Amino acid sequence: MKIAKAKKVLLGTTLAGAIAVSASYGTYSWFTSETTAKGEITNALVQLNNGEDINESIVAVKNFAPSQLIFGDWLTIDNTGTVDTFLQAKLHQSLDKPLSVDTYKVGYVALKYKVKPTEEVLKASQIKLKELFKGTTNEVTRSVSDEPVEIAEGVEIITGYLNSSELRSAATGEKEFLLGDGAESGKGNKFWNLKTNEYIDLSFGVKLDEAATNEYQGVTYSANLSVKAKQKDDGALYE
Repeated sequence: MKIAKAKKVLLGTTLAGAIAVSASYGTYSWFTSETTAKGEITNALVQLNNGEDINESIVAVKNFAPSQLIFGDWLTIDNTGTVDTFLQAKLHQSLDKPLSVDTYKVGYVALKYKVKPTEEVLKASQIKLKELFKGTTNEVTRSVSDEPVEIAEGVEIITGYLNSSELRSAATGEKEFLLGDGAESGKGNKFWNLKTNEYIDLSFGVKLDEAATNEYQGVTYSANLSVKAKQKDDGALYE
């Protein structure tokens, strides 16, 4: 009886092992396949001049007098972001006395390019700016070009005059202007559409009206340029 029981136990163990081996072998016999997918989003960067301020000066002069004209440095705006943008450029002017800012005539010339213009092109652009104040007393002319024109290959130019007769007012102490038509929304002005790796150079000219009274003696004129960029998608706003 013990021998018979042992044989049954051994047989049961063998069958169980055979079943286990068979089951284990069967799990490796199916054909299988697998595929995966991943996703990643890198947000766009809207950025001007690497997020840094412009070091050059809008204008800087001492002992300014009526009928005199001064030109500022070239101010460079660089789209260092990853998307095309609309720009909104504003010039804020102020006096340290409650007098009319309109007594200071302000004009500007702007160049847009991808490759830095030559010195000859920059000089020609400065002449365009000077023509806004043509005459022995720098009387203002109407040679203003709001529509960009090509002054050299790959270089567009516009000129603007901020204190024209249409804009004169009784405002005292300070005043602010948008540069270029359509700059409020960013649309409608092709020049202020700045693509990636494009540049805009700005230079201002300021003239003190020859009719300025003695009240303007010792007055300090200050100017501040702010340029904002926004993405071009519908509904995008300037912060």
